Amino acid sequence: MFTLEECFERGLLRKTQPSAQKATRSLDQARVWLEEARITYRAEAYRSALVAAYMAYFHAARAILFRDGLREKSHGCILLYLESYAQKGLIDHTWVERFDQVMSIRNEDQYTLGAEPFPGEIKSILEYAPEFIQIIEQILGPQ
Repeated sequence: MFTLEECFERGLLRKTQPSAQKATRSLDQARVWLEEARITYRAEAYRSALVAAYMAYFHAARAILFRDGLREKSHGCILLYLESYAQKGLIDHTWVERFDQVMSIRNEDQYTLGAEPFPGEIKSILEYAPEFIQIIEQILGPQ
């Protein structure tokens, strides 16, 4: 894993024009993905629910980058950027850990030959997602 500075040095995070509009659209995408995750979870399509739930967290976190004028090429660098917010006291570190956990479970499922994720894990991820989205909205402030 890289440091935040290495993310910038390697072009995995790049400066761009700040955009409140893109931040808002990313939060909208987070809500759409969350609803899809709920639907697929109820249908017992747990892997699909996991991917959709992760996308909800991803798009919520990514909204901060859009607002701050950054573009990502690495999901791990989004995590590091979110961590920088926790270090400044702008978000509770628990939410960074939760994002990391969701990303790790999704990576395990998609990129290894590991076991299927537990329905209980996905249920927990879904339970916390609306609050994560809401906290990101509060960080962004009025758009």
